[in-house]
Parts: sequence; C-alpha cells; structure tokens
Amino acid sequence: MTEEHSGIEVAVVSGLSGAGRSTAAKCLEDLGWFVVDNLPPELIATMVELGARSSGAVTRVAVVMDVRSRAFTEDLGAVIKDLDARGYKPKVLFLEATDEVLIRRFEQVRRGHPLQGEGRLADGIAAERSLLSRLRSEADLILDTTGLSVHQLRAKIEDAFGTEASTRTRVTVLSFGYKYGLPMDADLVMDCRFLPNPFWIPELREFNGLDDEVRNYVLGQEGAEEFLQSYQQLLRLVGAGYHREGKRYLTLALGCTGGKHRSVALAEELARRLAEDDGMMVKTVHRDLGRE
Repeated sequence: MTEEHSGIEVAVVSGLSGAGRSTAAKCLEDLGWFVVDNLPPELIATMVELGARSSGAVTRVAVVMDVRSRAFTEDLGAVIKDLDARGYKPKVLFLEATDEVLIRRFEQVRRGHPLQGEGRLADGIAAERSLLSRLRSEADLILDTTGLSVHQLRAKIEDAFGTEASTRTRVTVLSFGYKYGLPMDADLVMDCRFLPNPFWIPELREFNGLDDEVRNYVLGQEGAEEFLQSYQQLLRLVGAGYHREGKRYLTLALGCTGGKHRSVALAEELARRLAEDDGMMVKTVHRDLGRE
C-alpha cells in the first residue's frame, strides 16, 4: 500500500449489504486501523484530516460506507474524489456476493434490506447494485464473499491491508496467585505449583520472581525446563490454530500460590522464549506481585 505525503493511510470499505462489511471493519480494527462506520460523508474528510494532524497517534483510517449514507449525499463516490483531491489517495475495498447468497444471509438474521421498502429482498439488492455500480467500477479491490467463510474473508483482508507486525499474534503472559482468584480474561491457565515454593526458603522469601536469586532457583528445579519446552510446543500448535481462526489476542495465565515467585519467574522466561523463538508480540503482566 502506498504511503501518502499526509503520513496517513486511508481506506474506504463499501459494498453490498450482507456481503461482509462488518467483518471487514472488525478485521481492520484488529490490524490497527482506526475504523469509523457510517459517518456522514460531509464529515469524513474532516475526520481524516484530524487524524493526519494527530502527531502519529492515528496513522491508518478506514471509513465504512453504505447506502444509509444517501441521507447525506447523492453520490458515495464524491467522498472518494474529495479525499483524493486532498492528497490522501484512499484505497477502496468493495464487497459483494451473489443475490442467492445475500438473500440467504438476510433470511438467516431475519432482517430486511435497507432499500427494499415495501418490495422483496431481491428488489432491495437490485436497487443497491445499481446505486453502487459506479463505486464498484472505481474500487481498488473487489472481494466476492459468496464462497468465503468469515476466516477466509479475514485472511484476504489481512493480505491486502495488514503489515507483518499487525498480523502477528499478540500474547499477554499473566502471572497470578491462586489465593487471589483465577484471572477471568485468561484463554489458557497453567498451574506452576508443581515446583518447590521459594517462599519456604528464608533467604529467598523476600525476593520475587523478577530477582535473579528466585529466577535461578525456580528455573533450576527439576521439571521447570521440561515444562517450558512442552508448553511452548503446545502454544505453537494452539497459536497456529487461533491464527487460522482469526484470533489475534491471547492471554496465557501462569499461577502459583501467591503470584510472587514461581509464576512470575516462569512467566518472564516463557515470554522471552515466545518473543525470541516464535516471533510473537509479547508482554508480561504480574497481576498479584506486591500484594504480599
């Protein structure tokens, strides 16, 4: 994708109702785009310019437009031309599908087409195709979602709009203490209490898993290295599956009794290995460190 002199990338997502605009918008958000849905066309250029003046806080803006915008303008393509004239050179994504599939999707959710009025679903779809025909002809990328699953559509959008960094899985490795309760937002929870507790060693009790004394003790225990290797191998399998399913955020929780020694040391080491060996974007959070 071309970077413009404004320092901000702009994408416009449009297409037929029921063809996957909502899925596209969610995917773009996951890729780090600032997404605005159904903003009045008269305000879109202003919003993009505000993003361009945000000193880097907003670098990628995606605008989702549909036929509801006719309440504000007679020509959706006018917005594209306006952005182009201002130097933003938006990339236009147009989503479509066959009438048969669109009708089936509307019937599944028991909703009417926004343009059908008192007519049939097919009438609304036909009217929308006619209304958006010019915009379609000017699109940079047309995706036919007729035979695509949600995950396949996400993959195509990631290929077109993602960067290497934005498509990497973001992992939070969270340490916690069981006596303070399980973390509710964890995707996977592992129990580290199979290792000896440094709390019962007087010279280690006042240290925590961030200190070398405790770290070396915990990682040197029988089973610690085997645990890290086996868990990392499991995460490669699980992470690959999550990636195929479009899940980009993963929280791994490692717990010990108080969340001070074992879980902290293992969380730090696991995060280091995941970042270095598997190329994931990793951060550590020590939920209960300092509570005792």
